Amino acid sequence: MVLVAGPAQVDWKKLRQLVGRSRMRMATEDEVLEITGYGIGTVSPFGLKKQVRVLIDASVLNEEEISTGSGVRNTAIILKSADLRRALTDAEIVSLTE
Repeated sequence: MVLVAGPAQVDWKKLRQLVGRSRMRMATEDEVLEITGYGIGTVSPFGLKKQVRVLIDASVLNEEEISTGSGVRNTAIILKSADLRRALTDAEIVSLTE
């Protein structure tokens, strides 16, 4: 799982290098539900069905307040970026945006 700020785009080359894969694709709707327990458009980094590697782009932490998926469509969790970092202690801070 990659958390990226706002309209930023993941640099796929950087992501492939970081995870050691030559090819990658976005997860299908069924794969997202199976792994996270959430539907597309509602995914949260909290309360995941299965443990996954979480990568937080450093740009997320540049913002004082952020929003993320809540597990419910049209509803977000709003919190301070510092609180996100404290809550996701195993997450890796990386540079993955273009």
